[in-house]
Amino acid sequence: MKPAVLDRVGLPPPRRAGAASLEESLWRRRSVRAFAAASLALDELSQLLFAAQGVNRAGGYRTAPSAGALFPLEVYLVAGAVDGLDPGVYRFRPGRHDLVAVAAGDRRRGLAKAALWQDWIASAPAVLVIAAVVARTERKYKDRALRYVLIEVGHAAENLCLEAVALGLGATVVGAFRDAEVEALLAMAAEEEPFCLVPVGRPAEP
Repeated sequence: MKPAVLDRVGLPPPRRAGAASLEESLWRRRSVRAFAAASLALDELSQLLFAAQGVNRAGGYRTAPSAGALFPLEVYLVAGAVDGLDPGVYRFRPGRHDLVAVAAGDRRRGLAKAALWQDWIASAPAVLVIAAVVARTERKYKDRALRYVLIEVGHAAENLCLEAVALGLGATVVGAFRDAEVEALLAMAAEEEPFCLVPVGRPAEP
C-alpha cells in the first residue's frame, strides 16, 4: 500500500567538511558495480543527497548549477538497506533536507529488471534516481531546455559520485533502463522523466 504523502523522514544536517579532499576524490573515482553486504548509514545518505541537490545558500540555490535557477531536477531514493529507514521509495526535498515516502517495499530487484537485468544494481543498499521536469526549463529556454537539463543531470550525478568516494563508498551512473518501468516503480508524476540511476554502496573490493 502506498504510504501517505505526509510520511516524512528527517535527515541529519550535511557536514561542511570531510576527511577526503576534492583532489583525492578525483584520483580515487571509479565505477563500482560490486557492493559489500553492508548497509548505508543515514548520515551518509544525507551527505549524498546534499551533494546531488542540496541547498547551499540563501534563495534555494543548490550544489549543482541550474540554468536560470529553475531547478527541474527531482531526486528519488530507492532504499533497501539504509540504517533507520524502511525499504521503499522516497523523494528528496532539498529545501527541507528531508525525505517523503512515496512507495513501500524493497524495489531494488524491480529496478535492476527495468535496467535491462543489470542484477548488480539490486545488491546496492541504495539507488538514487535523478529525474527531471523538463517543462520547468522549457518555460524560459524553449528548444534549448533539454540540453540544459541534461547538463544539470550530469553535474548532479558527478557531485553524487565524488561525494560517494569521499565517504569511502562506490557508485556508478546507469543510463540503460526502460523509462516506463522506472516511472511505475517509483510512482513518478506524469510530467517527470528519469534520466539516470546511481547505485551506491560500500565497494566489495578496495
